[in-house]
Amino acid sequence: MKKIIIQSQDFSLSEEYGLLRQNSKGIGAVVTFIGLVRDFEGDSELKHLTIQHYPEMTERLIKQTVDESYERWTLDCVSVIHRVGKLMPSDQILFVGVSGRHRADAFCANQFIMDYLKTKATLWKKVHYSQRSEWVKEKRSDTVAVERWRFGNE
Repeated sequence: MKKIIIQSQDFSLSEEYGLLRQNSKGIGAVVTFIGLVRDFEGDSELKHLTIQHYPEMTERLIKQTVDESYERWTLDCVSVIHRVGKLMPSDQILFVGVSGRHRADAFCANQFIMDYLKTKATLWKKVHYSQRSEWVKEKRSDTVAVERWRFGNE
C-alpha cells in the first residue's frame, strides 16, 4: 500500500497506524513520524503557520520519493499525509508511516522520506507572528541531511 494525501483537515494517528497494520502482512516493524507545528520559530512566538502547495507537483514529488524508498529498502506499506492551509501551534502537520519486515529498513525509509519532504516537496511555509510574517527558508541542516542519501551513506 502506498498512500499519499495532501489535506487541510487533521488526521488520527491511531487510525493511520491501524491502516498500516491492517494492510501489512508478515512485518516486524512499523515506524511512524508525526510532525507538529512548533509554537516558536527562532526566538519569536508563533501565532500560526500557513502552508501552500502546488497540488499536482507536490503529490508527484512525494510519490517519487516514496517509490524510491521502495527501491532502496524492503517495505510493505508507506503512508504520507501532509496538511496544508492555516495551522496553529501544536497542530499535527505531517504523518509518515512505514511498515516492513525489519526495523532498520523501516527506520531508514522513514527518515529518508522525511529528509526529502523537507527539501524537495513543493510546500511553502509562512510563519505569522504578532507583528510580522515571513516565508520559511530552507535550512542548511536539511540540505546536509538529504545529501547523505544521494551518496548511499545510509
